[in-house]
Amino acid sequence: MAKAKVTKKEEPARPITVNDHVELNRINTLKKRNAVNDALKFPVGDQFEKDLTEILGSDCESNGETVVIALIDFDNFLHINEDFGVEAGDKVLIDMGLYIKKNLPADATVYRIGGDEFGIIFKGETEREDIFLFLNDLKNGFDVKTPDGADQSITIGMATAFVDATRCAELIRKADGALYRAKLGGRNKVAMAREEKMIPKTSHYTQDQLQRLAKLSKREGIGEAILLREALDILLKKYDN
Repeated sequence: MAKAKVTKKEEPARPITVNDHVELNRINTLKKRNAVNDALKFPVGDQFEKDLTEILGSDCESNGETVVIALIDFDNFLHINEDFGVEAGDKVLIDMGLYIKKNLPADATVYRIGGDEFGIIFKGETEREDIFLFLNDLKNGFDVKTPDGADQSITIGMATAFVDATRCAELIRKADGALYRAKLGGRNKVAMAREEKMIPKTSHYTQDQLQRLAKLSKREGIGEAILLREALDILLKKYDN
């Protein structure tokens, strides 16, 4: 007599927790980011800062070379993902990157910094005024459209090494400040870094903090004001999105 086949009882599916959703969203976001990066093949993320640090540490200043950075942001990008979906948003970012690359001069390199922001490092004999005019033309000729055929725009902030700042973090901060001003001014603009009005330190810091700041400044050879501005920029980038 043949034995009856015993079937293994299937275990109930494990409930999806909040942590599962968070991890799934993280993985999906990473895949989407990689999809854009894979299509463009630009240097990404921290490579922008690494390359800029290396350039600023070279002898380009003594050689009379101009070093300018530009931060380029797609205006009102969030609505594209919301109205047309993430895949459409990815295509717009790819089209944006290809547009920048197609029009890029020989002495410049484009980077995908993250999200809808791209960066350019110019290094060569082109004067910063000519670079500003180029960026303005780049902005005016922007021809990337949304799936419904609507025109879109970009906003750009630029800063010049050894004029606006000599260190990588400070130079990026200056360009980011110019980008922020251009967006406040109505977007679809190009803004250059400008001299900043400084205010003295106030009583918002404890004595211990100021003592530690003084030691850090002495150890690193960097002014206290510069360190405070860099710290505040990190804080603003974290919370003011």
